[in-house]
This record gives sequence, structure tokens and C-alpha cells, in this order.
Amino acid sequence: MVTAKNSVLTTEQWKAIRENDENFDDQFFYAVRTTKIFCRPSCKSRVPNFDNVTIFYNADEALAAGFRPCKRCESAGYRLPDEEWVLKAETFIREHFFEHLTLNSIAEGCHGSPYHLHRVFKRINGITPIEFMQTVRMEKAIFYLRKTDKSIHEICTLIGVPNAAHFATLFKKRTGQSPRDFRKSDENEVLRHEI
Repeated sequence: MVTAKNSVLTTEQWKAIRENDENFDDQFFYAVRTTKIFCRPSCKSRVPNFDNVTIFYNADEALAAGFRPCKRCESAGYRLPDEEWVLKAETFIREHFFEHLTLNSIAEGCHGSPYHLHRVFKRINGITPIEFMQTVRMEKAIFYLRKTDKSIHEICTLIGVPNAAHFATLFKKRTGQSPRDFRKSDENEVLRHEI
């Protein structure tokens, strides 16, 4: 990864980021290593972890280092294409599906507004970000049911749905079977193929 000259975060820059100070917008950009996004100091996104911030003095440096412009503050002077933003949201969901996710937290993680993310995501994918998250969770549940001997309750927790009754409802809606019945029928199918 390319690093910017003088990329050490100063106290003054950190204060500008924390306070969303627009007076510093033409002086530097900050990139967040965990999200791979760079912003203007005035960006209203959540304040990043100090240790994950790298400073760049122009957008080209940040782009060359592999960071994407923020959708919210349009840090590169243009908006991130919708398709690329939706891919970013999908990646965010796949990396955080086991957490308590809401449309707001997904949008925050992707530097955009919840309403706009919902609308763009549905237009491009045909489903909402929350429906996509449920699909990812059910895919993981199917994997755990097939490949592990973890209890249903453990699987619920692992996929971010701590309520077993809610998990069973979601799973049955997706597969037509309860998690327990799915596991039994899958085991029977394996046995039939082994005989």
C-alpha cells in the first residue's frame, strides 16, 4: 500500500476529524484502514478509531493507496458509482452479519444515508440490504447445520439472530423446514448416498 508523505496524524488533524471541522477540508483527507474509505475532515460519518487513520494531502494519493471515496462527503469530488457502493454494502454485510445490524448501521458503515442505501440497493439487487443480510445469515446457518454439530442455539448466536424462535421462523421461511428437520433430512440424504 502506498503511504502518504507526512501521513502521521497530528493532534490538530484528529481534533478536526472528531469535530467535523470543514475549515480543514482543503488541507487533508483521512482514510480509514478498516473500511478502505477516505473522507474529508468535515464528513459526518462516525469517528474512526485513531489507530486506523492515515492522512493524505490530496484525493489522488488516497486513491493510489487503494482507498475509495466516501459516498457521504464525496471526498474525491465525485460520487462513488451506485454499483460500486452496493458492492461495498454487500461486503460490509458479509463481514458483519453476525453483529446486530440495522439499516442505519449498514449505511453508517458504508458512509451513506439509510434511505438512499435502501433505495439504491433494492434498485440494483432487487432486494433490500436487510433481506440480503437475512440471506447471508441463512446461508451461514445452512453451512453450520450441515458441517458442524453445533446446537441450534449456538448457530443462532453465531449468525447474529440470538432469538431461537425468530431464527426458526426465518429459517423455515427460507428453506421450508425447521432447522432441526433440515439437519435430520440432510443427514438422511448423506446416509442414502453412502449406502
